[in-house]
Amino acid sequence: MNPSTIIGILVSSLLLASVLLFTAESPLSFINLPGLAIVITGTLAATFISYPLKEVVRVVRLVGIVFRRENTYMRDDIQELVAIARLWFKGDVRAVEAALDRTRNPFLRTGIQLVIANTKEEEILDLLRWRIARLRAREQAEAQIFRTMATYAPAFGMIGTLVGLVNMLEVMEAGQLEVIGPRMAVALLTTFYGILLANLVFKPIAVKLERRTEERLIAMNMVLEGVSLISKRRLPSFIEETLNSFIAHHHDEIRDQGRIDPDEAHQNG
Repeated sequence: MNPSTIIGILVSSLLLASVLLFTAESPLSFINLPGLAIVITGTLAATFISYPLKEVVRVVRLVGIVFRRENTYMRDDIQELVAIARLWFKGDVRAVEAALDRTRNPFLRTGIQLVIANTKEEEILDLLRWRIARLRAREQAEAQIFRTMATYAPAFGMIGTLVGLVNMLEVMEAGQLEVIGPRMAVALLTTFYGILLANLVFKPIAVKLERRTEERLIAMNMVLEGVSLISKRRLPSFIEETLNSFIAHHHDEIRDQGRIDPDEAHQNG
């Protein structure tokens, strides 16, 4: 399970529970099933109109990614690339092919297979970059669907509010002034549902998917660099150091705050 998602769900649930329990005479006053139905069905209907069916259906399974902790396996890929580089540097093609049979990264496998086939480095990089661009476009489009739903939900919340206001005006015309307050509250709840779904469901999912895409692109570019270096027959030690830079964590790329500047220490002393 993804810990940040769980924390977010718990905190938002606590917030909503506080709103329901401490700001209203009855928690049931925040429940309006027809208004919720207007927001959900309207948002789904507009989404199906906006996107092809296969894209919307594929997006449904992506919701599970938000709750799952994903690993890009970059360290495993680095170890595989360095091991393959050592074998390739020795000219042991059969051992390289055997190592490819065990790898679980299809992007890495494709790149090394092209190297074994003596494909030009420019052609290898063009093909791999095209696959990176295709993955970026597909996953950004998936995240965009949730961002689109985040714009639709408040709009349909307003539609539900307008419907409730029309009903309230009819009640006022009939002279039933005692029910104006409850009708007004019900009318405003649809806007509440729309804003809630947009900012606690659809937008967070979109951001989570976009962050996932960024991490996957970094991993793919790391493999791309490794394949390029293997194609150039660079030393395995150089390849390992280069690839490790993709997973190195530095709080500040300009200056290491944990080290003492010798000149400053001399001046202070």
